[in-house]
Amino acid sequence: MAEYSHSARDATRDSYTTGWSGWTGWVIFAGVMLVLVGFFQAIEGLVALFDDGYYLVGSNGLVVDVNYNTWGWVHLGVGVVAVLTGLGLMTGNRLARVVGVVLAVGSAVLNLAFIAAYPVWSTVVIAIDVVVIYAIVVHGRELERDKVGV
Repeated sequence: MAEYSHSARDATRDSYTTGWSGWTGWVIFAGVMLVLVGFFQAIEGLVALFDDGYYLVGSNGLVVDVNYNTWGWVHLGVGVVAVLTGLGLMTGNRLARVVGVVLAVGSAVLNLAFIAAYPVWSTVVIAIDVVVIYAIVVHGRELERDKVGV
């Protein structure tokens, strides 16, 4: 009876024949996390629009001195675009990869400016944005290649 060993070269050949590589999960993960960040941003925006007394400091205590209605609309807009981009990213769309990185960078900067109002929430969103940027930049092509191979 012959013994079969599964080497790295066999795994690579198998990934090309089945159409899925081991790194495709990172891109799907980035898409799901971008959708999650989008929902977080939308919730943050809705709270800023409807209950500006909820946050820890007044609008004059933020890094950028604008009222909470403006912050609310900005967060809500970023959230909607992030959800749509995350869905596009999970389909292997090249434009969604570019928009996803730009959006994650913008979201991180936006939450850094908003950190005085809600520090824990903003820190969590910034951390998720960093993971999304990593996954898209390092493994973004995997899903596109795998989509072609199917």
